[in-house]
Amino acid sequence: MLASVSDRDVLEVTGADATAYLQGQISQDVTTITEGSSAWSLVLAPHGKLNAWFRLHRVSDEKFFIDLEAGWAQRLADRLQRFKLRSAVELQMLEGWRMISLRQDGSTDSSSPQTQPPQTKLCAEFSWPGFSGTDFLGYAIEAPPNIAVDNTALEQARILAGVPRLGQDINENTIPAEAGAYFISQSVSFTKGCYTGQELVARIDSRGGNVPRPLRLLIAQQSLSVGATVSYQGSAVGRVTSAASAATAPSAAQSFALATVMRKVQPGATVTVEGVSARLGALN
Repeated sequence: MLASVSDRDVLEVTGADATAYLQGQISQDVTTITEGSSAWSLVLAPHGKLNAWFRLHRVSDEKFFIDLEAGWAQRLADRLQRFKLRSAVELQMLEGWRMISLRQDGSTDSSSPQTQPPQTKLCAEFSWPGFSGTDFLGYAIEAPPNIAVDNTALEQARILAGVPRLGQDINENTIPAEAGAYFISQSVSFTKGCYTGQELVARIDSRGGNVPRPLRLLIAQQSLSVGATVSYQGSAVGRVTSAASAATAPSAAQSFALATVMRKVQPGATVTVEGVSARLGALN
């Protein structure tokens, strides 16, 4: 079993109106999240572009925790405060929290008590396309001594699974549907009531996800770099947002990346990334 350790921003949401307020602001149906469980969700700007992607943990009707990429909590708190009006809701940023992601090697249950760090305050299973594991969150949390920490391995898995990272693959200029079907299926309820920014998400969904710059997987035989330009038939069509290399055979290595690419370039096409040939793949 391997572990990835990272800093994590956490917001605590409390108050008599916490459930009703969140229900009107986020893309996930809060009423379907039971106590002790969690779900991914979006907060959108009124015009429908992304403000933040996060995981909501329900403690009770009047208490929730939100965890998201480090450096994004203040922006999310400011956005939620702006629409709070007279709701009985309080937001508090919690400092010093970290996240340990345990990945299974096929022989160990990552959620078993012997592998759970003692500082754990929140626990959530994650399921990516072709990959699963458990996230443990807590103040100054540390990986158990018998677990090998390998941030690179989990980053490779994330890229291959096509899971975007807030602030890297997606940001405030992202239309949610650009991040792929997995992102939408995990984060958006199409049966709940209205919430801020809902119209653009619903419109893109009804049109089959035909968005300007969808996120794509790149596969190459040489290393790819974040920020590199993606070109097709002599024209710049995108930019690499995440990259990682992994040995696939004793005599060969592949480089994998995520990139935002113009929709005119379809999966299966061969592109160049600053001189390196790469194949374009669709996300799950």
